Amino acid sequence: MTLDGEALEQLRKRARAGGADKYHAANAAKGKLFARERVALLVDEGSFVEDGLYANAMADGLPADGVVTGTATIDGRQVCLMANDSTVKAGSWGARTVEKIIRIIERAYSTGVPMVYLVDSAGARITDQVDLFPGRRGAGKIFWNQVRASGSIPQVCALFGPSAAGGAYIPAFCDVVAMVDGNASMYLGSDRMVEMVTGEKTTLEAMGGAKVHCAESGVGHFLCKTEADALDVVRRYLSYLPANWQQQPPSAPAQQAPEKADLAALVPASERQAFDMRRYVKGLVDDGSFFEIQALWAKELTIGFGRLNGEVVGVVGNNSMFKGGVLFVDSADKATRFVQLCDAFNVPLLFLSDVPGFMVGSAVEKQGIIRHGAKMITAISEATVPKICVVVRKAYGAGLYAMAGPGFEPDATIALPTAKIAVMGAEAAVNAVYANKIAAIADETERAAFVAAKREEYERDIDVVRLASELVVDAIVEPHELRAELVRRFAAARTKDRHFSRRRHGVTPV
Repeated sequence: MTLDGEALEQLRKRARAGGADKYHAANAAKGKLFARERVALLVDEGSFVEDGLYANAMADGLPADGVVTGTATIDGRQVCLMANDSTVKAGSWGARTVEKIIRIIERAYSTGVPMVYLVDSAGARITDQVDLFPGRRGAGKIFWNQVRASGSIPQVCALFGPSAAGGAYIPAFCDVVAMVDGNASMYLGSDRMVEMVTGEKTTLEAMGGAKVHCAESGVGHFLCKTEADALDVVRRYLSYLPANWQQQPPSAPAQQAPEKADLAALVPASERQAFDMRRYVKGLVDDGSFFEIQALWAKELTIGFGRLNGEVVGVVGNNSMFKGGVLFVDSADKATRFVQLCDAFNVPLLFLSDVPGFMVGSAVEKQGIIRHGAKMITAISEATVPKICVVVRKAYGAGLYAMAGPGFEPDATIALPTAKIAVMGAEAAVNAVYANKIAAIADETERAAFVAAKREEYERDIDVVRLASELVVDAIVEPHELRAELVRRFAAARTKDRHFSRRRHGVTPV
């Protein structure tokens, strides 16, 4: 078939228009943008170069086969992207859809640039399953390419609608996932399928909605009110990361810490009194630079990116405002993944410790707290980026290990004057050692005096000056000096050797 200019233009217009008007209207009623509008909002104006526009052009009602793919720049930096078009058979996958997605991931990997997934898809077209599902270039190849690219290039997903069945693994293999509340969902089986297989009556929102995944399952990382918010998360996330694993994170103009931040005042004298580690982080890093990740899940641990004097750092901090800052199964997993992310992309790690240790008890033992804790400690051990441990208030038990304590080759262990490092807190220790003797003292006043004396003796034993004199900690720093100290120490560690072990890979306690 020979095309003149007018015919070609008509073909382009049909491909770019997406599905029927009624599907556009239905999406608009839900507050959803057209896939091409999402792309235009995300990337630099005029930078998008599309591939595969004419996929399935000979078929009726399958413009671009339901997915937009190509290259563009975001804030002047090159990316590859895909965007499901939910006006075309609900964004479902056909054979050419799959091939387009595979090709764009392969391009991102081969050129060493981030891969952005704008997902809104009902999953595979069952009618096309032989063409798209089982073969060497079938849907499985998408996930194979994602796994190969993981840790080599940043992969970020914004989820605007469903990500169903096997398609749910696209966001699962990404570094982070931003989900639009009320519209985004992830699930392996629909509510109808769940009822048929298990008898459970549920809804897509209750089973796999944005709130569920961002606050309960941990598969989602950012709960967004609008699509514009989700796209802003993509843009901001990429601003902290290099294009690929061989480059350094992008620097920014140096900023000061917030003028009104008084780090000393934020930490209560009593370790029984909680404080919000998020406020502490915001007072420590460059003003406005803290970008928290997974803020709604496993809140006893705070993670995210920030900048110190313009340079990117990854922050891991215990938050005593939630569950006393004790480490649970989910918070161990949260830390593990974030530490691996930072180590993959050359982001130095800052650990802010205020940890009583890992949770104990039959419930967490049945959940595998030992295995999950071991996984976190494995990630800390294997991380070869510059890493600094700051004991803000306490580091007890295996919590010290999980927060990159002295035995895990941090580039420095810094103690604030409020710091305590011990197997356990004074009260627990005295009770563990002297429980029988305490119980044998009948007089209440005498018993209280005995406990107070033993607590004071224990506190002297773990005094921060003694820890410094024994070279357990490298420095004792006043809170107002901490930021400048960190800037200098991270700068000095920038050229460190990053070899860890003679091996192909370890056997992770998954």
